[in-house]
Amino acid sequence: MKITRTIAAVLLTALAAAACSPPQSDPAAEGGDQQSGPLRVWLFDEANRAPKEAVVQEAIKEFEAAHEGVTVDVQWVAVETRADKFSGAFNDPSNAPDVAEFGNTDVASYAETGALADLTADIESWSAGSDLLPSVLETAKVDGKTYGLPWFTGIRALYYRTDVFDELGLQPPKTMAELAETAREIRAAKPDLYGISVGGKYIYAMLPFLWAHGGELAERQGDRWQATVDSEAARAGVTAYTDLIKPDICPPEQCADMTGTQSVQAFSGGQAAMTIGGDFNRKAIEEGLSGKYDVVPLPGTEQGSIAPAFAGGNLLGVFQSSQRRSLAVEFVQLLGSAEYQSKMYEAMGNLPTLSSLQQELSSSEEFLEPFVATLQAGTRFVPSTPAWSLIDAQQILPTAAQQIITGQQPPDAALAEATQQMNDAFGG
Repeated sequence: MKITRTIAAVLLTALAAAACSPPQSDPAAEGGDQQSGPLRVWLFDEANRAPKEAVVQEAIKEFEAAHEGVTVDVQWVAVETRADKFSGAFNDPSNAPDVAEFGNTDVASYAETGALADLTADIESWSAGSDLLPSVLETAKVDGKTYGLPWFTGIRALYYRTDVFDELGLQPPKTMAELAETAREIRAAKPDLYGISVGGKYIYAMLPFLWAHGGELAERQGDRWQATVDSEAARAGVTAYTDLIKPDICPPEQCADMTGTQSVQAFSGGQAAMTIGGDFNRKAIEEGLSGKYDVVPLPGTEQGSIAPAFAGGNLLGVFQSSQRRSLAVEFVQLLGSAEYQSKMYEAMGNLPTLSSLQQELSSSEEFLEPFVATLQAGTRFVPSTPAWSLIDAQQILPTAAQQIITGQQPPDAALAEATQQMNDAFGG
């Protein structure tokens, strides 16, 4: 899900407060399966809600026509205030919706409250269930149980300036080593440009380097997680990334503190020849560089390979306390169907989670091809544990990356410290 670290920290605080205070009632209790009445739905608000709302209203009209006596009541939830909304629902089922949209990085924390319904059997029996990309479906799972239907996904790839590459006679890099070499060559030829704009706080750009070199964030050992970012493979990946933030590519003075948003803004603003950006960044980049850019998958360490990307995105889930469970599941499956995923793509640019629909769209729209290819090559995710919210809010990995970039600590020391901090969060 695309949220700022500040919002993540607020959410973590709210969830911690909810966990520490006695719930007003059992959030997992007293569910039912009534076949009529109001169906309460929470969906995230958008800066421009109109296109999304139009698609949702179309689905509501279809759903209500097929279910006499049922009304669907949608409440639009601001991302900035969702912490309080969900915390209240976790503590008091009377305040809970039947259906809710939430980010996939929130699943583990939400599932731990016991408030979300286990949808494993519902998705397995759903006619389109087998069409969900397995790597994307994994982002909805905690301890083998599925707590949401992936509604859309967000994938990052390599954007590059076609005008700059043509002028210098360059080709898109085929390996991570070539990426660094190409970035240096561009910076040398055009000192006013970053070879590639990446940042010390842009962790979702760093993770593909860690994974491509064979590293992992953590491993499950019995009933607990153990951080592995200090392994030789992980260290090699992190070093390959932080080596991009050097004076001859992206100077630390400007780039060490950059976030993902700032990295993409530098590219769209004409300050960089390459960046790592998502399918969801298309509009912003188009506004600044229309006709002057292209996209390819972020290459891996071997010629022709694709680096594993972080699988972001949002899910649709059902609250355990819902009095209309079957109706809630049906509405989730309607919004998650190929028809409505396609409509949401047309309205909002959301990348579908159904494999056949991805292939269909990418065959007719060239822009999507590198993102779909990246998805098909296999994506990765953060450890499925509530502790990840704490790790993220404490900025453990960005701090380690910045220490390496600025020379405060060598990679082995910075990552050893990060490993210890992660293990503390995991409860190790």
